[in-house]
Amino acid sequence: MEGETSKSSITRSLLAVKQQSGKSYSQIAEETGLTNVYVAQLFRRQAQLNPDTASKLQAAVPNIPVELLHEMMKPPMRSYDPNLIQEPAVYRLNEAVMHFGESIKEIINEEFGDGIMSAIDFYCSVDKVKGVDGKDRVVVTFDGKYLPYSEQKSEHMVSRLQRQ
Repeated sequence: MEGETSKSSITRSLLAVKQQSGKSYSQIAEETGLTNVYVAQLFRRQAQLNPDTASKLQAAVPNIPVELLHEMMKPPMRSYDPNLIQEPAVYRLNEAVMHFGESIKEIINEEFGDGIMSAIDFYCSVDKVKGVDGKDRVVVTFDGKYLPYSEQKSEHMVSRLQRQ
């Protein structure tokens, strides 16, 4: 796109197109088969649009210019604004992970062993449900592949094997 090469200007254009569509991230997600968080990541240039999904996105958001679709198919510069933590909703999410993190880690270790949840092979969604009291509740689902830590034996280091 001529004159609009910065991530922030592309993101502004994408968000304007999304707003013009009148659709929510969840509506676009339903029409594309993606999660609502992944759709938001696409519009914020935090994820890469798969060429096989581009036609579904274009059908869901017909006013999206082809140039922006092409930008979305490029590998993004994944980043975040460190000031984002000051936004109350983001702060509370971080607070929840920090508060429950140690217990979650212990349960992962009990259930799976010594390892972590991947943030690469990862799915995330946000859903709205009614609580038992009839009030709205937020459900954030983190669905990540389990990655076990491995014992670091020098005979398994491919880089050392290649130097011999």
